[in-house]
Amino acid sequence: MELKFQIILIKEKNGTLLMNQNNKILNTLENILGNTKYKILAGPIIIFLILSMMILPLPPFILDLLFAFNISFSIIILLISMFTKKTLDFIVFPTILLFSTLLRLALNVASARIILLNGHHGNSSAGKIIDAFGNFLVGGNFAVGIIIFSMLVIINFMVITKGAVRIAEVGARFILDGMPGKQMAIDADLNSGIIGEKEAKKRRREVSQESDFYGSMDGASKFVRGDAVAGILIMIINLIGGLLIGVIQHDMDLSIAGKTYTVLTIGDGLVAQIPALIISTAAGVIVTRVSTNQDVGEQIVNQLFNNSKATFLSAFIIGMLGIIPGMPNIVFLFFSSLLFFITWTIYNKSNNEELNENISKNLNNNNFKLNEKNYKEATWNDVHQEDVLGLEVGYKLISMVDDSQNNGELIKRIRGIRKQFAREMGFLPPVVHIRDNLEISPIHYCIFLNGVEIGFGDVHPEKLMAINPGNIKIKINGNYCNEPAFGLSAVWIEKINKEQAITIGYTVVDSSTVIATHIHSMLIKYAGDIFGRQEAQNLLEHTRKITPKLIDGLIPEILSLTTFHKVLQNLLLEKISIRDIRSIIECLAENSPQQTDVESLTSLVRQKLGRAITQNLFPKKVYKNEINVIGLDPSSEKILITSFQSGGSIEPNISNNLIENIKTALIKQEKIKSPFVLIVNPVIRSMMSKFLKHFFPNLTILSNLEIIDDRPIKFTSIISCNAVKNNN
Repeated sequence: MELKFQIILIKEKNGTLLMNQNNKILNTLENILGNTKYKILAGPIIIFLILSMMILPLPPFILDLLFAFNISFSIIILLISMFTKKTLDFIVFPTILLFSTLLRLALNVASARIILLNGHHGNSSAGKIIDAFGNFLVGGNFAVGIIIFSMLVIINFMVITKGAVRIAEVGARFILDGMPGKQMAIDADLNSGIIGEKEAKKRRREVSQESDFYGSMDGASKFVRGDAVAGILIMIINLIGGLLIGVIQHDMDLSIAGKTYTVLTIGDGLVAQIPALIISTAAGVIVTRVSTNQDVGEQIVNQLFNNSKATFLSAFIIGMLGIIPGMPNIVFLFFSSLLFFITWTIYNKSNNEELNENISKNLNNNNFKLNEKNYKEATWNDVHQEDVLGLEVGYKLISMVDDSQNNGELIKRIRGIRKQFAREMGFLPPVVHIRDNLEISPIHYCIFLNGVEIGFGDVHPEKLMAINPGNIKIKINGNYCNEPAFGLSAVWIEKINKEQAITIGYTVVDSSTVIATHIHSMLIKYAGDIFGRQEAQNLLEHTRKITPKLIDGLIPEILSLTTFHKVLQNLLLEKISIRDIRSIIECLAENSPQQTDVESLTSLVRQKLGRAITQNLFPKKVYKNEINVIGLDPSSEKILITSFQSGGSIEPNISNNLIENIKTALIKQEKIKSPFVLIVNPVIRSMMSKFLKHFFPNLTILSNLEIIDDRPIKFTSIISCNAVKNNN
């Protein structure tokens, strides 16, 4: 018993050692095959084999191995192309097509050499595979062999290869033409936040790879076509050369030489053409497939046998043929029965799917609890923030924002507008996210602020807009309209009429300039709404980098970021630039310890910026030294102060008279070409601005403390709650 037990242990130990040894060998082979440094040798090895076959005479056994490898290699390629779900999953196919063609041609050269050298020894002199294809497959009848070979060449050359080449050419053209649209779709998804930067890079890489693949297939498919022609020529050369060598050099009888070399040549041709036919089929499968989540086999079965009506009619027609006397009734009736069975299966499947769909709808309508494993819960990833600034364009305007079609002229102008706005207003606005919208008019565009439309217009990208400055009476041919940014009279003209319009005095601009100018005017108008807490933080950090001592100890120690943001926002809401951030922060530093009210701090900052406000409204180059403004009657001013301080509203009669009198004063300001500026008491400036903003958006309300002292002030009109007093 002990001896037997020891023997069992020894056997188990030896078995374990043998298993471990086999595992080590398998792991070693796996590491070698999976290692990148060994994979890079595949290309040079194939090239070396091809050169060796063309230069060195090969023995029949090696030739059999290479022929078997060629057939196996072609079958592998066909099956991979069948099971590939997306074209880009087999992107190396054009290169494989080149190597497989070179391999077949090299085999043709090697087999031709051995046939011409050793063909007089008999059919097996060129190897077992050539002998098998020449005798077994065609029964040793060289006439049948020639016909079969010719049929294979015609099928490969005239049908499969020609069709694959044409599809590759058309596919390459359409893929290249569709690239700009795909790039626009990717950019639109990125700008709207649907995808991230990583996903966008992946999609752009796939678009580039797809265009490269079809471009390569357009050329690589010519290899297969040339291979078919080369097969015909090699066959003719082998036949003629074999007959001459057999008869002249080896003194063979003409009939024996003809039969021997013909069978060998046909076997060689068949052994080469069958892999060529398989590779051509793989090329056709690759270029004809549509990328889905299914391979070719699944697509064929699911789409060919998916319509019960079609299969039922087919079964009925074949069944009618099966009952005609003289027809092979059994065969037709068999296929008719098979199609009836398929029809019954499809019909039951569609009924079950419809029943399940109805049950699901009823469950949803009755608010039954659904299985959480089958339905994903909503997450925060499903929540997308609105873009601060957005631009939607119709499909005819896509070329204006596409770098490949129109050099992205509108994108360049928008970038310039952001820079100009930053220099004018003192902060960097958010990026304008552009997307196309097929639901709007092709020539329409919309400007959005936080998802709300704030401006829109129509532009004609193939035309130019001629803007009338206001003093031109000469008409010009075109479509009359209003310039969207400032409402000026304009006309859309053809590009050939540009010089004529400029000569008359029109200001001529292109479509991208029209949209860009409109965006700029909206940025200025809604600067206060654009300037959010994030922009305030960014401005503060930028200022801290340039002048760190200016902010140290102020924000947030004395002045909160919220108050700082609100003061700057109040300035921007009345179109006052915050470019002089140093003066603003100095004023806040001086007054914030004693004053916490935002409106009071805003008023003090406005007084600090009085010189800049005055020069911005009344540039000395235009208005020289005198300032023409509208004033407020002292008695009316007292009434308004009392109304605002008491917290009550202005009486309707007083407000109506005030609005009518301001309208009259503004007409006079327009006649003398002076800015619309009303001077009031500092106590009521803020309340008057909020009250009159809705009636007169272009009216600027200033306090008398905001006008610098070194420039004389002239009141062109004195506003009263009762009447307008002209100051002559």
